[in-house]
Amino acid sequence: MKASDKFKTAIENYLNEKAQNDTAFAPALAKQSKNLESCFHYIFGEVKKTGECAFDNQEIFDMAVLYYTDDSIGTPAPVQCRVAVSPPVKPDLFSTAPAVSESTVQKTQVVQSVKPAQKTLTLFDL
Repeated sequence: MKASDKFKTAIENYLNEKAQNDTAFAPALAKQSKNLESCFHYIFGEVKKTGECAFDNQEIFDMAVLYYTDDSIGTPAPVQCRVAVSPPVKPDLFSTAPAVSESTVQKTQVVQSVKPAQKTLTLFDL
């Protein structure tokens, strides 16, 4: 499997930025025994093991970091799969919320407690 250009770019940019900001990770990224193509194969293999089809960006980035930092991970075998990368949707304050059907909305009743009426004392009752 050959990773898409968007996937390659996202992983590569993340790893390079992490190496610039984390001096402990920089030597791990520079290891001769590790390369980006094998990193992709490792990620694809780990994803396949889970049986799930959607992951958060950070989960994938963490797998890439683990590949470079864990020396017990060798050269993984290629995996036949497809990769889809979609940017996260940014919240928009001006867009409307999706419609909610009435079948999904639970209706609740408001029950008011009734207090017994209190007799008001007058001057003659004393």
